[in-house]
Amino acid sequence: MNESESYDYKAKTVEEAVEEGMRQLGISRDEIKIEVVDEGSRGILGIGASDAHVRLTRRVENVSSEAQPQDGDEVSEGSEVVAETVLKETADSSSYGAPGEVSELVPDDSAEQSPEKTPPLSDAEEDDDDSELEDLAFDLLSQMLVHLGIEAEIEVSWQDNPEDSDRALRLNVVGEDLGVLIGRNGETLASMQYLIRLMVNQELHRWKNIVVDIDGYKQRRAEQLSQLAHRLAEQVVASGRPASLEPMPASERRLVHIALRNHEHVYTSSTGEDTRRKVQILLK
Repeated sequence: MNESESYDYKAKTVEEAVEEGMRQLGISRDEIKIEVVDEGSRGILGIGASDAHVRLTRRVENVSSEAQPQDGDEVSEGSEVVAETVLKETADSSSYGAPGEVSELVPDDSAEQSPEKTPPLSDAEEDDDDSELEDLAFDLLSQMLVHLGIEAEIEVSWQDNPEDSDRALRLNVVGEDLGVLIGRNGETLASMQYLIRLMVNQELHRWKNIVVDIDGYKQRRAEQLSQLAHRLAEQVVASGRPASLEPMPASERRLVHIALRNHEHVYTSSTGEDTRRKVQILLK
């Protein structure tokens, strides 16, 4: 197929670079061959980001809209590359949404879910599956820490989910001066966990339950919130007036709900919007 001169374009994502090229050239996607020179990178937590780079070549002869691409056809190859890249970038961009809203032990909707009716694994297959998950998650978190300039060790273990029979892979980062990885109300930690889950899910093409912790912060925080919730519940029972906790991320609000869900005299409810959302404790 004869092709004309090529033109290079850069933008934050491959799709944006392609759209900009088509706009400047005044042509449609069917009239060009797309070569992805560099997919670009969003970096990790904003570090190491780079623009995507594409090369657009205008076709002299357009492909008929009714023709079906054959194996090895340049149209099929280019389209598959772009589609795969755009899908990957779409998943990457979702990690900058609301990481604090990711539940501690339930899958996030934006991460790829496990296929329905998946047959159960044998013991040997389950061991191999666990080992693959451990290695992948460990490597990804290690790379993230390197990019952030953090020197620390990662403890790998498995923890039971109190909600159901599912287990969670726990990655506990241990070291000195790691408060920067926790952030205000655990927001930075929530972002790290969200990214690790997303990258693992994209690699394995199935949802896996992963918990990232910093020096046991989450366990200590869960105990503190449970004690606070019960103390406020006693005050509500004694005074007959509702009490409210400070605004907190969804994962921490969930811990309060769990702490008091079987309480005999009180119940909990979330109120407010966005970052001001908080838990109320009310008399039954």
